Amino acid sequence: MISVLIADDQEMVRVGFRMILEKQPDITVVADVPDGISAVTAAREHNPDVALLDIRMPGMDGLEVTKKLSPTTKVVVVTTFDLDEYVHTALENGASGFLTKDAGPALLVEAVRAAAAGNALISPQVTVRMLEHFARPAQRPDLSLLTAREQDVVREVARGLSNQEIASSLFLSLSTVKTHLASVQTKLNVRNRVGIASWAWRAGLVNS
Repeated sequence: MISVLIADDQEMVRVGFRMILEKQPDITVVADVPDGISAVTAAREHNPDVALLDIRMPGMDGLEVTKKLSPTTKVVVVTTFDLDEYVHTALENGASGFLTKDAGPALLVEAVRAAAAGNALISPQVTVRMLEHFARPAQRPDLSLLTAREQDVVREVARGLSNQEIASSLFLSLSTVKTHLASVQTKLNVRNRVGIASWAWRAGLVNS
């Protein structure tokens, strides 16, 4: 079972998310709380696999909660497009994915399962648009940090492909893809796939 903590100051959002997730046979909601401080307390008590965190919450915002929880809990930040300026901070603080509050049930479930599996939800409707916001040419990092093959893998991560899909696309073994990703994370000093995708956008790899 995937255990989930929901933190949002809007009761309707919490209730809606809980109803959707608890219909799934492999997901259980261990707590839903209205503020950041309660989220940290509940996480320490229940040790959830995944935390769904709103950005704007009383007491402690979702960005700070993400920083506190991400070492032990996979965090999916719940956001809206008018909060683009917070995305980079959330990435640095260890967020594993992003979800809009108006996301449908299927996307919500997909985000939770992806985070629990150690992947990030990179959806064209959500993450790619927000990552593109930071793809300014003046901030482009040095592509020479990565080998040509590593760049190929990174490009596919930014497109939202899973490890298995990347292996099929690039005619690599699954273990080779995982080795490349581990090397990339070390070289780029990023925590997860969202960080890799963000780097790819800023480096201009996605459009190359």
